[in-house]
Amino acid sequence: MLVKLFGAAVQGIDATIVTIEVNSSRGIKFFLVGLPDSAVKESHERIISALQVNGYKFPTCQIVINMAPADIKKEGSAYDLPLAIGILATAGIVSDDRLDKYLIIGELSLDGSLQPIRGALPIAIAARKHGFEGFILPKQNAREAAVVNDLNVYGVDNMVEVIEFFNGTRELVPTVVNTREEFYQHQSLFPFDFSDVKGQENVKRALEVAAAGGHNIILIGAPGSGKSMMAKRLPGILPPLSLGESLETTKIHSVAGKLGRDVSLIATRPFRSPHHTISQVAMVGGGASPQPGEISLAHNGVLFLDELPEFNRSVLEVLRQPLEDRHITISRAKYTLDYPANFQLVASMNPCPCGYYNHPTRNCVCTPGQVQRYLNKISGPLLDRIDIQVEIVPVPFEKMADKSPAESSEVIRQRVVQARKIQAERFVHAPGIYSNAQMTSRLLHEFAQPDAQGLSLLKNAMSRLNLSARAYDRILKVARTVADLEQSAAICPHHLAEAISYRSLDRENWAG
Repeated sequence: MLVKLFGAAVQGIDATIVTIEVNSSRGIKFFLVGLPDSAVKESHERIISALQVNGYKFPTCQIVINMAPADIKKEGSAYDLPLAIGILATAGIVSDDRLDKYLIIGELSLDGSLQPIRGALPIAIAARKHGFEGFILPKQNAREAAVVNDLNVYGVDNMVEVIEFFNGTRELVPTVVNTREEFYQHQSLFPFDFSDVKGQENVKRALEVAAAGGHNIILIGAPGSGKSMMAKRLPGILPPLSLGESLETTKIHSVAGKLGRDVSLIATRPFRSPHHTISQVAMVGGGASPQPGEISLAHNGVLFLDELPEFNRSVLEVLRQPLEDRHITISRAKYTLDYPANFQLVASMNPCPCGYYNHPTRNCVCTPGQVQRYLNKISGPLLDRIDIQVEIVPVPFEKMADKSPAESSEVIRQRVVQARKIQAERFVHAPGIYSNAQMTSRLLHEFAQPDAQGLSLLKNAMSRLNLSARAYDRILKVARTVADLEQSAAICPHHLAEAISYRSLDRENWAG
């Protein structure tokens, strides 16, 4: 007897429908074909145990299972449930009348209960696209998949529930999620707020400018000056995610298995902070079993690299192309995958090996050569992609003891959102450009040209401060953002002056 039912394989952040064909005939052997990996092959033992514990007998006949298309590698344990249902259907224990109307996914425990899977959201999207009536999966993943409308999502705890559902002796209740209500309810929940930060007004301003224009930023300061504390508060002032961005971000975290239990949507911008010992593969993605890397998990959010010079130089160099292209293509011998990587880079570093160069109260023990070698750990091409470089000095006692409340993240966010609206209108005819940080040379000449007084100021600054040539475009981009925050159509000299102050590392006399 031949039975067909359907599962899915996740490739990159999308899912491909897998047709599972189960045929029983005379004999005693078990064959599983269609490019399964070791975890899929081990399903045979889990299925036998799950059936025995729940009072079902594994058929005593020859069973051949084909998983098509056979040129796509089937990985993981999520095929346990459809394989078990297919085997029982060939033995007549499960009715096969409605099997072709449902997509089935789930990992079996030895007692027949179901374990959560990865990639439930992209699989649900594929199920709707291919016209399936419903999607049966572990209950822990049901809310995640239920954000897809026009698809009945059934979360189940045990294999027996699925058997009884297809035999017509049990009704499954579909999981319903009000996607928009869920999204807007959690859109403003942030654990950190700028109202907790005492002093550091110049750094708050720099982060506001970075958020308003989508600029990458590096914070340079002594240990304990508050670099990490303020970087963690940046997502709270970024514009809210759109529903489309939220779905895309959730897909990536779903594939990587990073969603918590009973989470349906990621409603706030992600904040990723990998340790400096991270490898290239962990940063950009890939591996033997391809997974999104940190730059993709930070998609539509913030990638924070603390102690930037301590990262392996090769790891930092792989960031150059994603920072420019906003996506990463992983090409290996057996696969080629494309992951989105539209993130905002925030980095922090000490100014020198001892950490106290330019410190107001403590003396630096490093020589100018040591400071320069320390800074040279970060390549020029990577620094070229960081628009804002701001120095942080420790907060004096008077500021720390001040009890007056500081400006909250919500107030700053409103200004950022208003500036982003101006940019959205400006770039409406420039596809793929959404913020000032993404402006090309042509757009710079069109939208970011200062007047004669501003050009004179810029010329003097580049001459007197020994700013490098690569700083010119960055200064214009940041000045355009500063002007947007003031809702000014023209770039004024004071906008340029503020932008020039954010180019600390470009000064040739930085290391003395």
